[in-house]
Amino acid sequence: QVQLVESGGGLVQSGGSLRLSCAASGRLFSFYAMGWYRQAPGKQRELVAAITSGGSTNYADSVKGRFTISRDNAKNTVYLQMNSLKPEDTAVYYCNAVIDSLHYWGQGTQVTVSS
Repeated sequence: QVQLVESGGGLVQSGGSLRLSCAASGRLFSFYAMGWYRQAPGKQRELVAAITSGGSTNYADSVKGRFTISRDNAKNTVYLQMNSLKPEDTAVYYCNAVIDSLHYWGQGTQVTVSS
């Protein structure tokens, strides 16, 4: 069983920045594919950014050039640096780990961007 704990959400003005962190349990974190998803009210959960065990990344078109996903295997932590935030980025952000095709989720952290 893998546990994921997110932190770093909050309220920020449009144009501001936030950094989300996700701490994962387990000794094999470096082998996990990790990602950040978000879900806005009334909308489906969507992939924001993902990073493989080898460090390859991919992003949703809506956040390219503004968000950066990274990982620190020594700290069992994945980060999402969010810059130039927009009101449409407002959502609950969830950390995700994929291990042997199984998906694990954190509890989510609220990000609210005011205009």
